[in-house]
Amino acid sequence: MGNGMQHPAGNFCWFELGTNDQDAAKAFYTNLFGWESSDVPLGEGMGVYTTFTLDGKEVGAAYQLTEQHQPGVPPHWMPYIAVTSADETVAKGIELGAEIIAPAFDVFDFGRMAALKDPTGAVVSIWQPQTHYGADIVGVPGSVCWSELATRDAEGAKSFYSGLFGWSLKEGTDAMPYTELANNGQGIGGILAMIGDHWAGVPPHWSLYFAVENCEQTVEKAKELGGNIHVSPTDIPNVGKFSVIGDPQGAVFQVIQLTPQA
Repeated sequence: MGNGMQHPAGNFCWFELGTNDQDAAKAFYTNLFGWESSDVPLGEGMGVYTTFTLDGKEVGAAYQLTEQHQPGVPPHWMPYIAVTSADETVAKGIELGAEIIAPAFDVFDFGRMAALKDPTGAVVSIWQPQTHYGADIVGVPGSVCWSELATRDAEGAKSFYSGLFGWSLKEGTDAMPYTELANNGQGIGGILAMIGDHWAGVPPHWSLYFAVENCEQTVEKAKELGGNIHVSPTDIPNVGKFSVIGDPQGAVFQVIQLTPQA
């Protein structure tokens, strides 16, 4: 159960899909990324929890959204951030202006979690590990390699997250406003300013990038599996080629073919 990698506090450690069709989502992602899946019952009336693995190593999970427990929540991928104390992080988050969506609670003996909405409107979860540390692998093809916040208040987001997790910020030099996030010197994600009409109607949100060997081939396979391509394969100079994909249930994610670094 996710014991291969102990993630430093402040790093993204777990990645979870909430979906309105769990079986269809399992079929899509296992075929797209070569994952395997296994289900564990959550208890009476709670359905099952699906864990995704790649070569036997955990990369993420999925669960069924219900109107009883998540009314009106659309399918989405949720990143979790490792913390040393979920309760202390929640308290600090409140001081910094967060709204608590789910107060800290124990998840069996696996760990303690909470979900909060940042002052700009995006939701993220935190994870205090006990027996489950999170994903066994990150940053390799078929796993998450980057987490990105899209928000209309980039300055507010930078202040909030640097204050809550101690992340350092590096401003991009391209024409598009972008801020890279680092935790103790390790690049972990970014903040993208939602500027332009194409963001109309899209709420602030966190999203995930999955590393792939070949962006074009992955996009074609996603199409064959019923996915929707929101952004066709696009080059990012000195970084790689990425695409934005919606799964058949509507959860959006990115894939990226990273450029080898010298």
